[in-house]
Amino acid sequence: VEVDKITNEPQEFTFSKLQVDGWYTSEPKFTAWISKDKNGNIFALSPVCKHLGCTVAWNNNASYPNEYFCPCHGAHYTKEGKQLSVASAPLDEYKIKIENGYVYLGGLQPNTIV
Repeated sequence: VEVDKITNEPQEFTFSKLQVDGWYTSEPKFTAWISKDKNGNIFALSPVCKHLGCTVAWNNNASYPNEYFCPCHGAHYTKEGKQLSVASAPLDEYKIKIENGYVYLGGLQPNTIV
């Protein structure tokens, strides 16, 4: 995605990745929540809840405004992906690279956002 499309408000982006398993080639779809932190640095979070692997969404529950919320078991997280309730770990973070005005996502890593 273009850097200038990234805001302080998390946005959901879908991307695909070329995957080769033996003789089978596919391009599965993945999702990332991308936004800027309080210092203006871009970060990308995995939508996979660390409680039981369901999918979280941003600001989708009126009881937990401006948080990621998991509809499966009620886990919720801060904008930076830090766990607030139910889950025992923060949301994973994608490695990112910014080049020529675009944000590129790499593999997942433990959350390091301060």
